[in-house]
Parts: sequence; structure tokens; C-alpha cells
Amino acid sequence: MKILLLGEYSNVHHTLALGLRSLGHEVTVASNGDGWKSYPRDIDLRRPSKSVWHGLYYYLKMRASWKRFSGYDVVQLINPIFLDLKAERHPWFYRYLRQHNKRVVLGAFGMDHYYVKACLDFKTFRYSDFNMGQHERHSADNDEFKRDWLHGAKGLWGDHVVHDADAIVAGLYEYYVSYQAHCPCAGKLHFIPFPIVCGCEEPDFTRQASAPLRIFIGVQRARSVYKGTDIMLRAVERLERDFPDEVQVARAESVPFSRYVEMMEHSEVILDQLYSYTPAMNALEAMSRGLITVGGGEPEHYQLLGERTLRPIINVQPHEQSVYEALVHLLRHRDTLVPQLRRESVLYVRRHHDHIRVARAYESLYRQLLNP
Repeated sequence: MKILLLGEYSNVHHTLALGLRSLGHEVTVASNGDGWKSYPRDIDLRRPSKSVWHGLYYYLKMRASWKRFSGYDVVQLINPIFLDLKAERHPWFYRYLRQHNKRVVLGAFGMDHYYVKACLDFKTFRYSDFNMGQHERHSADNDEFKRDWLHGAKGLWGDHVVHDADAIVAGLYEYYVSYQAHCPCAGKLHFIPFPIVCGCEEPDFTRQASAPLRIFIGVQRARSVYKGTDIMLRAVERLERDFPDEVQVARAESVPFSRYVEMMEHSEVILDQLYSYTPAMNALEAMSRGLITVGGGEPEHYQLLGERTLRPIINVQPHEQSVYEALVHLLRHRDTLVPQLRRESVLYVRRHHDHIRVARAYESLYRQLLNP
């Protein structure tokens, strides 16, 4: 098959492309690299800046070159907003894709109308990016996302694409149940886990007795409150103060993916996604390298995966004390618990997220769409 993966979030499409190519398919990844993270892509769709003039330049450039995105068996969109343009600018580009390619698949991989709607119904999730029980979480990011995706142009456009696309693929538990709860097109919905390239060799997780616990945390200052990094960082800093000789903390602040991975590889524990039920791409990438995730690992996500035995994620509740107590427990039992959870983390990713296994699931879906 000839496949176009359009847009990027956290290396999902680039990694999926590697798996699909290994199965013999012709795959093109066109994206902006997910901004400053600069993930690999075949065609660069970066916008020079957010200025009005660069916006006009980018729009005209995309219009002039868009005919190259024709003749594909499947076009998969990372999101209804797949270009660095306002929602109102997307219909022309989407219609062209629809008219000049065989099938269009929409990814439910991140922020969109149905995810925001599910978070704010105060019953789909006990906690999320937008709610804490029956109470709404307010922040500058949340208010903007709510304004754009719930009632604004992004939400209206996203709803159109959801109804028009041939299939919808959710990559995490949260997105899957959001569409189940609120989308009238749930019959199009498929759950396929995010893809991760897994190493061939079994890593060595032996550690020197009583050696310091090596902790890694990635910080995006602009989204710290939204992601819960501010709370996790406070818990880590408290741990450093209380156990100064027993922990080593590496902080990565808005660094490119290559540097992020380099810093991560020297650690044993990663803190990520406080308000999530599940590990997302950054955490999964870390787990594939033998890091222990402290973050989202709720029972519902294991149930969706069909995982009955492995519990490698240290699941915490979205407040500082829960994170701190989990880290203290891990620290006090580090010589036995850390090697065990590191091995289980690798096995978990290989079992559910290996990029070849995931690519086969996509291949099966694409063939069903092309040969109904």
C-alpha cells in the first residue's frame, strides 16, 4: 500500500512509518516535526513563525504544493488540525485529500472535541487534564483548549472530519473512551496502541547496592500546570531535600527529542503525565529502555489492553503527596524493586507497543477499509 501519515504528535507517525515500511509498504511522513521536538519526517511542513505574514506565506506555499499529496491508498491525519493553520483554513486541504486519495483515517491521539467533552462531563474520568472529580481544572491552557475545541472553530471542524473520515483510531485509553462516550460515529472507532521501537537485546538492570536512585523529569514550562509537571517537580525537589545523598535528578527543559533521549538513558525512573490514566509516547519510549514510569497506570487501561499480570507503572493520584510517597517507597526498596520494575517495563512495551505488532494492526485496518 501507498500510505501518507500527515502530522505528528510525540513521534507516533514516524515510528508507525518504520513499522509499516518493514512490512513492505510505501510510507511518507509529512509534518512539522511536532514543533521544537523536531521528530523525523520525509516532508517538512513547518511554519516559519506565528506571525500573520508567515501565516499567509505558509498558506500559499501549502496550496501551491498540496497536489503532491494525491494518489495514496490511505491518508492518516494526526488530528483534525493537521497543519499550522487556523481551523477555518483546513477545509480546502481536507477536501483535496478526500477527492484525490482512496481512504482517510483520523487519529484520536491528542486534544480534540470529544476528549474535552468527555473530561468535562465529570463522569467519564475520575480526574483528567480538565477535571478533578466534579470540579473543573482551570488554567490558561485549559481555558483556551475549552474555548477552541468545545465551542469554537476547531471543535466544529473536528466534528466534521470525524463524521466524514472512513475510520477513527484511538491510541490511548482516554481517547478511546472519550469517543465511545460522546461520538455518534463510534462504529468507526478502533483502538490500536501507540507504536514504540523496541531493542533486540535484554538490558542489564543490575545495580550497585544502595546506589542513588536516578530520576528523570521533562519540563515544558509553557504547559507545566496543564500536564501536572509543576506538582511532580515539587515532589521530586522535596525528595531531593529529604534524601540528598540517595537521589540524582536530571531535568530536561524543552530540549529536542535526541537530547531528551540522551538524558533519559542515564536514568532509572521517569515522571510523566500526572493527570493521565495511561503512559503516553514519552513514557513508553522510556519504558522500552528500562525506565520505570511514575504517572498514569490505572486499572482501566490494563483492562483495555487485556494485560492481566504485568503492573510495571507506579500509578499515582494527581497530588504532590501521592507522588512523593510513591518515590519514597521506591527509594527505600530500590535494590529489589527497581530491577524488577525495569524488566517488567521492557516486557510490557514489547508485549503491547512493539512497532511491528502495531503496524500489523494498522495494516489490517487499512486493508479492511480498502476491501470492505
